Amino acid sequence: MLDIKEIEKILPHRYPFLMIDRIEEIDPLKYAKGYKNLTYNEEFFQGHFPDEPVMPGVLQIEAIAQVGACAILYHDDYKGKTAYFLTVNNAKFRKKVVPGDKLVIECTMTHFSNGRGIGVGKAYVDGEVTCEAEVTFIVR
Repeated sequence: MLDIKEIEKILPHRYPFLMIDRIEEIDPLKYAKGYKNLTYNEEFFQGHFPDEPVMPGVLQIEAIAQVGACAILYHDDYKGKTAYFLTVNNAKFRKKVVPGDKLVIECTMTHFSNGRGIGVGKAYVDGEVTCEAEVTFIVR
């Protein structure tokens, strides 16, 4: 539904910190689902870890937050604004994410009012959960 150029119109993030290649589903203020195709060229794989590249868990959480931000910032009332991280709760890491994986990311907004929101997200590789977390943010 949204390609990288459209995502860049919504989010302020750019390479190498944009953790989404495409948004496949979006229900403004409620839900979004997207993905990131991971290659050996990702900068973080160079140092994490050189002999066994693994996507850092915090970047998986960042991907969840970016997908959640798309769900909010896609809405007409919030276009042109920025979603800022406030908290991360209940983060769990279940499986390694490595070069060649397609990381599917979804975030469901459980609460949103007055520019503050809570989203619950999960990331998957081949249908298996790699990461899950609750993210809280504010839109300004």
